[in-house]
Amino acid sequence: MKTGPILIIEDDVDDQEFIIDALQTLGVNNQIELFDNGLKALDYLNTTEQQPFLILSDVNLPVMNGLQVKFEIQNNEYLKKKSIPFIFLSTSADMKAVSEAFDLNVQGFFVKENTYDGITQQLKQIIEYWRNCRHPNNKQ
Repeated sequence: MKTGPILIIEDDVDDQEFIIDALQTLGVNNQIELFDNGLKALDYLNTTEQQPFLILSDVNLPVMNGLQVKFEIQNNEYLKKKSIPFIFLSTSADMKAVSEAFDLNVQGFFVKENTYDGITQQLKQIIEYWRNCRHPNNKQ
């Protein structure tokens, strides 16, 4: 089992709670690191020695948006080598944002489900996929 923390970059408190509750319902035991803007998340990534399991980020964030965070990770050799799966969970899928995200090699872009069962199922699929996926920093 991949044990690194899951980073949630989300400024809406209701969405934060929704995602965390859904992860708990799924029995996800990974530590959760919660950030309400992209700059705080980037500061954490640049200073932690942990190998995060997954980043779940909104696109529209204060201070530094999700696309900027992904750009900074992509252009930082230390962070790029960590090969952290970066998934966008956003309330809308503006085609410009989707295109920009995939230009930055994002690993997924999802419109957040607006029901508890919907977001739980969505997160289940994401978590299961990345738990089973191999990438350069797998310790298994």
